[in-house]
Amino acid sequence: MFSKLIEWMKPLPDAPRITDEQKIKKLYTIWRLKMFFGMYFGYALYYFTRKNLDFVKPALKENFGLDVIQLGIIGTTIYATYGVGKFLSGVLADKCNIRAVMATGLLLSSLINLAFPFLPNFQHFIADHGLTIPLVGLAAFAWGINGVCQSMGFPPVAKGLVHWFSPNERATKWTLWSSSHTFGAFFVGLLISWLLKMDMWKAAFFIPALMGISYSVFMLFFMTDKPTCVGLPPIEEYRNDTMPVKETKSDMSHWEILKKYIFKNPFLWALALAYIFVYYVRFATLDWGTMFLVEDRGFTQEGAVSVLKWMPFLGMPGGIVAGYLADKFFHGRCTQMNLIYLGILAASCWGFYCIAGTNAIFWSSILAAFIGFFVDGPQNLAGGVQASRIVVQNAAAAATGFTGMFGYFGAMLASSGAAWISKNYGWKGVYVSCIIACFVAAVLIATTWKKEGGSVEEEKTAAPEAEPAK
Repeated sequence: MFSKLIEWMKPLPDAPRITDEQKIKKLYTIWRLKMFFGMYFGYALYYFTRKNLDFVKPALKENFGLDVIQLGIIGTTIYATYGVGKFLSGVLADKCNIRAVMATGLLLSSLINLAFPFLPNFQHFIADHGLTIPLVGLAAFAWGINGVCQSMGFPPVAKGLVHWFSPNERATKWTLWSSSHTFGAFFVGLLISWLLKMDMWKAAFFIPALMGISYSVFMLFFMTDKPTCVGLPPIEEYRNDTMPVKETKSDMSHWEILKKYIFKNPFLWALALAYIFVYYVRFATLDWGTMFLVEDRGFTQEGAVSVLKWMPFLGMPGGIVAGYLADKFFHGRCTQMNLIYLGILAASCWGFYCIAGTNAIFWSSILAAFIGFFVDGPQNLAGGVQASRIVVQNAAAAATGFTGMFGYFGAMLASSGAAWISKNYGWKGVYVSCIIACFVAAVLIATTWKKEGGSVEEEKTAAPEAEPAK
């Protein structure tokens, strides 16, 4: 059975090449739309089966008997497993087909959501058989496994975007796709708020689970793998757009590709380290913004939320604009846009700290929106589009999974590190640390300037030596 599963997960075989130019153009248009929207709504549903927990924490506190610290442990667990799993899933996605990995992860995550409300029953069942496990341990374990399943969502998308969209258009398409995060988070919030009003907290797990199961089956019939699997030429050939990095040898094993283009790639390491600081700024400003406004600036909790809601809301267009400008003015290169965004982001963080107050609601909201807008550019470009541009196609999912893993290290650092800074150096220290993080990220990203632009000597397929004349 396991061998059949492995066989099913393998890349789909190439179909006979289509030669009719008109048919190629028509099919490419159809398949690019199908792949883009299949991945878009698929990843939005990943959010339905992940972010739902955040909305039902008060219900879990009441029905599971968990306190705030225990709920925090559950949330930290998924951060850790999701971050590490993202890289491992990236390695898997490069060796498997897009639709199988994405559908499998969503299906497994949905099954965990179906089981999650019954954890107290399971705890009582195993207690009757002589085994006592705290409910927080069971919940953390289940949601940690969900983090592993959730990590199977983004890497196959990264692979799909690389294979279906060429380098000089990828920044725009990638950042457009990235709005699926906001789409999923927004609509799962609407769904669950309605269910909680109906006093149906368990349905907050059941309904997203059923949606996820249905869509995972749909993906298997609606999506495919690479263009060559449906008889189309590779994207770089179709759009006459060269890849920034090409494999040295066409017969490299997957492990050799990983070693050369991931583990021994100093430019990817620079982006991964930069991603720590980008995520630090994102989560330090978003997760601790309410506390800062309430404790330091005299806002009510409702007033603070009203100001900070503009931060994620403006994040979606911020990422899309960054991608569009990168394609429009820099031929898909991301370094320049990242540096511009990080400079304005640093200024926005300082402006927010200096101006935010109950007597400046409008400007507080504007500066919160600026932070959201300008943090989403580097978040989408540095660890996604830019990472895909400095590795070969066959390592794109692993590369973005690698940077994503480091990003969630940054999220964990923001959770504990920003708390420590605020305690020892006050809220001014937190926002100064965000400015320093912007500067460090900019320096690290700047090291990829020449590599991404192709001025570093390009790796080319080695040609066999000519046989000497006899």
